[in-house]
Amino acid sequence: MSNEILTNETLASYSNLSLYSAMAVFTIAMISFAVDLAGVAPKVAAPARELAGAGGPATTEATAGVAPAPRRRKAAGIGMSLSWLGAALLVAATALRGLSVERPPLGNMYEFSLVGCSFVMVVFLGLSTRRDLRWLGLFVVGPVLLTLGLATTVFYTQASQLLPSLKSYWLVIHVTVATLSVAIFTIAFSVTILYLVMSWLEALPAEQLTGMRAKVHTALPSARQLDRTAYGLHIVAFPLWTFTLIAGAIWAEQAWGHYWNWDPKEVWTFVIWVVYAAYLHARATTGWSARRAAYLALAGYGCILVNYMVVNVFFVGQHSYSGM
Repeated sequence: MSNEILTNETLASYSNLSLYSAMAVFTIAMISFAVDLAGVAPKVAAPARELAGAGGPATTEATAGVAPAPRRRKAAGIGMSLSWLGAALLVAATALRGLSVERPPLGNMYEFSLVGCSFVMVVFLGLSTRRDLRWLGLFVVGPVLLTLGLATTVFYTQASQLLPSLKSYWLVIHVTVATLSVAIFTIAFSVTILYLVMSWLEALPAEQLTGMRAKVHTALPSARQLDRTAYGLHIVAFPLWTFTLIAGAIWAEQAWGHYWNWDPKEVWTFVIWVVYAAYLHARATTGWSARRAAYLALAGYGCILVNYMVVNVFFVGQHSYSGM
């Protein structure tokens, strides 16, 4: 066995070790975020009425239904710190995977999963430097951990060279932008789910906001804020997906001589674009509520899952690069 092959195998093993370490760290981070949410004290409004009845001022923080500002939550802080560590280990695992075969780690579903999860964590942590997103940690780290679990148990394949049809500079351009846009769509999906939950909670009578409902209602931002956050993420992700569609057509023309071949992957990429375009159009159209439009966003992410989990595995076409 040559030294070059030995070195590549060594880097590949380091990549796997780094990935497993990242998953262990993410598991503890997820538990920390869950403990934080479980320990949130519900909002209470009763003290305001008691003060007013005793001759005290009726206009208090409790009157507005807002509990006193909580201290920095230790469990959430641990979760964020571990998220940074886990992200660093995940990026290292992805880089080592590419270095082990001296190519971009974009050749199969296992590598797509690593790159996609890396982007999710980088985007989430980058946004967290600008605003407090501890409430979102569980709903980002959880899906990342689930995806990495699937990557290691279902999608895993040994590091190898690219298929001849993938050896193009368009691989880095097209697939990297596609993976980044899916990462942003993933975070937007989680925020959209939370928006629907919060809008439901805000519509409940006060006497029904008890137990876990009250804790979730206290821990999350308002439905309006969640909707604005989800909408902003979709606005960023959609142009990236549009570029993915256009770049894919250009690459297809160079590789196969046709811009469009109605390949299953091409069709579903276009379906995703149409659904998200419908969502953005609905948000800008009078008569469509934010709640109704949110279901279109969920449908768009459902199409992404079909494109990734079903089309890549079970459909035969020119984009059969799952590596499985």
